[in-house]
Amino acid sequence: MNDFSDLFAKSKALIENARSSMGIVVNVVTVYTSFLLGKYMIEEEQQGEERAKYGDKVLDSLSSYLTQEYGRGFSRSNLAAMRKFYLTYRDREIAIVQSGIGQLGKMQENGIVQSPIGQLTIDYQEFPFKLSWTHYQVLMTIGDPDERSFYELEAIKGVWNVKTLKRQYNSSLYERLALSRDKDEVMVMATQGAIPYRPEDILKSPYVLEFAGLDDKSSYHENDLEAGVLNRLQDFLLEMGKGFLFERRQRRFSFNDKNFYLDLVLYNRFLRCYVLIDFKVDELTHQDLGQMQMYVNYYDRYEVIEGENPTIGILMCKQSDEALVELTLPENSNIYAKEYKLYLPDKKLLKEKLQQWIDESE
Repeated sequence: MNDFSDLFAKSKALIENARSSMGIVVNVVTVYTSFLLGKYMIEEEQQGEERAKYGDKVLDSLSSYLTQEYGRGFSRSNLAAMRKFYLTYRDREIAIVQSGIGQLGKMQENGIVQSPIGQLTIDYQEFPFKLSWTHYQVLMTIGDPDERSFYELEAIKGVWNVKTLKRQYNSSLYERLALSRDKDEVMVMATQGAIPYRPEDILKSPYVLEFAGLDDKSSYHENDLEAGVLNRLQDFLLEMGKGFLFERRQRRFSFNDKNFYLDLVLYNRFLRCYVLIDFKVDELTHQDLGQMQMYVNYYDRYEVIEGENPTIGILMCKQSDEALVELTLPENSNIYAKEYKLYLPDKKLLKEKLQQWIDESE
């Protein structure tokens, strides 16, 4: 029997590449068509004061016409979203034209596109929208431009699907990261995304572990929390941030015939260092901090190799005690006590807290 493995492999690669390319083309055309339809509606409304008065009529009339012509997909709410899309991102119109796909918008008087899509040379790298239309429908609900930019950048870099984007927004990722930075760093985060350069860059206030499936009002043990996290390890690594890799759980340390167990050992490839994590469901004590210091010291002395940075220790607590941490640990310590929540935080409250922090820093 002939060996067709090479044929199978090449055929599979060809088809997968073709499907991927088709997906890119479909996404680009869908996003740009939505952008352009939004522009057409705005231009129609801006032809004069009278036109501006019946903006709703523009939506209703166009929806009725396009639905009759093409069927589903052009409801009034969908067209309203396209109109909002253009208003939100119209500063990118020049970049769209430069990418090549702007040729789709060149219409003759009879309404025929001058250049068929098959003849367009599109520079996808220059096209200013990297996400799907569904992603942008979620992003448009974010009123603050800096926060919206942050989530867009993170979704692109992290290859987030729509479900992940919604989860990160609903868990107030932007506010939780921003509260761990100074004002200038918040602005950088809004324009470049959350790029970890220092241990402090991976910290959040608080961490949100709702995926662990534990009721915050019921009694549970540290083992329950650890098991809940490990059962949803992918979600936990996403919550921790960029560049985290899982190494092991329940790392045992033996000293003077006593055994100690560290809950989780992670590694961050951006910071090039180990990140040790212990969960604490009871009140944080100075013994907990001292024990974490012991774990960190061990890794720094016996596990870290040349070129790697000092180990980070994170105690995830139900309630942190900054005063206790400050008195117990040296100033240059790489150990942090951070609160976790088993439910999504109050976004409004975190926004108010962030704004208060910004106002106080001015």
